[in-house]
Amino acid sequence: MTGKKSILLSLYNSILPVLAAFVVGGVIIALYGENPLNIYGIMLRGTLFSLKGFMKTLHFAAPLILTGLAIAITFKANVFNMGVEGQMLGGAYFACVLGFSLTGLPPVLHVTVCLLAGVAAGVLLVIIPALLKAYFRVNEMVVTLMMNYAIFEILRVLSQSLFQDPILGDVSTPSILPSAMFTKLGGSYITLFFPLVILVFAIMYVVIKKSRLGYEVTAIGKNPMFAEISGMNVRRKIMYMMIISGALSGLAGAGYMMSEKFKYTLTFSGVPGLGWDGMLIALLGRHNPVGILIAAIFFAALKTGADTISIFSDVPKEIVGIIQGVMILFLAIDFVNAQTGWFKKMTAKMGRKGAQA
Repeated sequence: MTGKKSILLSLYNSILPVLAAFVVGGVIIALYGENPLNIYGIMLRGTLFSLKGFMKTLHFAAPLILTGLAIAITFKANVFNMGVEGQMLGGAYFACVLGFSLTGLPPVLHVTVCLLAGVAAGVLLVIIPALLKAYFRVNEMVVTLMMNYAIFEILRVLSQSLFQDPILGDVSTPSILPSAMFTKLGGSYITLFFPLVILVFAIMYVVIKKSRLGYEVTAIGKNPMFAEISGMNVRRKIMYMMIISGALSGLAGAGYMMSEKFKYTLTFSGVPGLGWDGMLIALLGRHNPVGILIAAIFFAALKTGADTISIFSDVPKEIVGIIQGVMILFLAIDFVNAQTGWFKKMTAKMGRKGAQA
């Protein structure tokens, strides 16, 4: 397949789930007696075509860009780090604890310490499944999935006991100090976290598309046995990929904590969660950094536009969740087909049956 045909196929596979989701959403909107085009226009005008709305969209896209990249760096090599959600929560929690417990630090130092703590937490939480995958061939998907729930429960217990906010008396930590918060730029929603994310995005673009590691990741994804025979240390590369993925996840959680939430609660990550959203974004962006950037902004626009829909129409904001769910369904089908080739096998089997008849 030529490069041009490959790009067109990737665009088709990304756009089709979006169109299908909007069609399904449009049918439901019509059942409420509203014009789907008007509703979608309200949502997109308020999030992408007004300066204030676009700044808000970029603000909420920042952690999604990082979690999308965290998924992509491993999925390209057919290594499935399903623990991005837990690693993101761990990074957020470490940053939060240092954010409210360290006092007297200048803002630049305090922010830097909290960010580094978040990155370190993400790396620590991914080390175990990375070692099990690289050296013992344990299924990383199962291990990282289970760790998500373990991490969530541990953080819940800590927020009810050791680090509980004595004033609120709920499953909540104290708020981080102002010196640990990212300041907003020019009165907009944008904070210094967004330029940092763009810098990280640029670095990851070079890593994935231009560096030796990026080529090795692609080679491992296509044929790990050939990569090993050709002299590549696959175990070491798996460790590198997982560590980078964990670091990006931890940074996403720490940045979101310090620019938006400021304390940990059970609803910190939202529903379904920044890590799970990152998986959808990586699939929608076809594991390409530029595609992930566009998908993250689009996805953030959907989420921020949900409230606008419910204000200016009778359509509930949950319609956005339905649209996202349909996109996940179509992307999951495409992902499974890419991994197993079941569609090609099924059509070949049907063709043989037709020839026999």
